[in-house]
Amino acid sequence: MQTTRKLRVGVVGVGSLGQWHARVYSELADAELVGVYDLNTKRAEEIARKYRTRAYPSMEALAADTEALSVVVPSDHHHRVATLLMERNVHLLVEKPIASTTTDAEAMVAMAAARGLILQVGHVERFNPVLAFLETVLTEPRFIEAVRLAPYPPQRDGLHPRGTEVSVVLDLMIHDLEIILHLVRSPLKELHAVGVPVLSPSEDIANVRLSFQNGCVANVTASRISMEKTRKIRVFQSDAYVSLDYEKQSGHIYRKQGAAISRASVPIEKGEALDNELQSFVRCVLNHAEPVVSGRHAAEALKLAVAICHHIRQGGS
Repeated sequence: MQTTRKLRVGVVGVGSLGQWHARVYSELADAELVGVYDLNTKRAEEIARKYRTRAYPSMEALAADTEALSVVVPSDHHHRVATLLMERNVHLLVEKPIASTTTDAEAMVAMAAARGLILQVGHVERFNPVLAFLETVLTEPRFIEAVRLAPYPPQRDGLHPRGTEVSVVLDLMIHDLEIILHLVRSPLKELHAVGVPVLSPSEDIANVRLSFQNGCVANVTASRISMEKTRKIRVFQSDAYVSLDYEKQSGHIYRKQGAAISRASVPIEKGEALDNELQSFVRCVLNHAEPVVSGRHAAEALKLAVAICHHIRQGGS
């Protein structure tokens, strides 16, 4: 019986999100979790014990023993860490946003291409079964509304609360920006945005209205100072309106039937988006395939997010 070769993988950064990368890799049939690395050696050792692997003393040492790595460190370190690892010819899944600046993002994309490396970016919502359903019914979106709300992240010893090293636009809204660019597939015509900082130095709540050259309009809201957690998208097109909840993995589709509107629950087979994402990454590396969310896709989303932040800081409109 033929067996599939296992990909030697590891995780750089095993904090609140990176620990789950380690868990998923430890469970994938076609991956071998070789080890983990974290600046906090005690944390690295704890996660290594939990998932029966090894805590490495450095990123370089981990890279030498692996073929592919998840990079789950603060976004302002993505470029430095990714560059160091790609110099060692390791395929990467870098958490979103791809980088803090468009210049860094472009450099990462160019380096991966020059070395023939897979560079996938962790826009995990693209692997949510909700989006898979949406893509089956979408023909020509005319209006999109996306709302992403979350409580403020908890304090961490000696570190900023997770994600707050960047604006909420780059922290949360960028998920929806990447999805909207994927769904609309038309150049941006105009944007209007507002946002304010509340608990961190950059925007904690923001809203943007995007107009595309094909006539589609998107209204996007993100907040990390909400008392509740919400991740929803609504898409209107000429023959239907789809309302979906990423968190609950449920929703409804509304269709025109003569002079009336019918409503039906959508058939979504629930699943864990992170599991799907990492499985896809492993298979891309093993098969030398193009990632669902490549570095190029992520760089385009970052470019839009940075433009939104610039617009807000210039006074908005």
